[in-house]
Formats: sequence, C-alpha cells, structure tokens
Amino acid sequence: MSSSFSSLRGGRSRKFKSEINVVPYIDVMLVLLVIFMVAAPITNPGVINLPTAGKSTLPPPEYIQITLKPDTNATIAINGQKSGAGKAEIASGRSDLVQKLGALHHQNPEMAVMISADKDIKYDEVIQAVSEAKKLGFDRVGLATR
Repeated sequence: MSSSFSSLRGGRSRKFKSEINVVPYIDVMLVLLVIFMVAAPITNPGVINLPTAGKSTLPPPEYIQITLKPDTNATIAINGQKSGAGKAEIASGRSDLVQKLGALHHQNPEMAVMISADKDIKYDEVIQAVSEAKKLGFDRVGLATR
C-alpha cells in the first residue's frame, strides 16, 4: 500500500520550506506606526522649560537696565549704588532705543547693560537688543534671569 500511495503523489517526497513568515511582523509594525501617529500630536513641542541660571560672581556696581515688555515700549534705566533707583526713560522704538543707548554709552563707555525681558516677548526682539548694544560698543551685555 505504501507503494501505491507514493505513486499517487508522483513519487516525490515532501520537502519542508525554511522561509520566515513575515506577515505577523508587518502587522506588529503597522500597529506601532498607528500608535506613534496618534501619540505624536498629543505632545506639544512648542513648550520649552528653560533652566534658571545661577548668579554671576559679582554683579556690576552700576548698569543700564533695559526692560522689554510685549505690550509697551522698551524702558531704559540706570541702576546701581551710586545712582540710586535711576530715572527711567521710555524708548518708543528700536531706533529710539539705539539712540538713547548711544548717548548713555557716550557718557560712560565702561557701563554694563542688563536686558530683562518678559517671557511673552518674541525671542528676536531680545536678540536684536543684545546685538544693538554690542554694536554700540558695550563690552558687558547680560540677560536678567529669575
């Protein structure tokens, strides 16, 4: 009987295929892809928690403080021990800020500049203020932190 059974199959013996079945792996990868596509919009990349900076070794005795706020114009004040609270001047625009900083630099070229900006202000405005102070010749320009 075994000879008739083998003749029905054509006389060939059965061979095992040694191939990997990749369909389950593709299914798992598609499920992971869908999970990452759904989870990606949940995270907000626009929120950045900035670190707080440590205090410098010695703050300057006198400095020009520029306060930048999003709704008002820039405020320039001279702060320090000698001048007390200092009188505040309001700059109406970037050109007015540059002009007033130039006049202050002409009076005292060694004075440092400290820029304090509201967290809601555009980062570009802070960088422009730092750049303008450096262009005028101020050697020490710093940013105020919490």
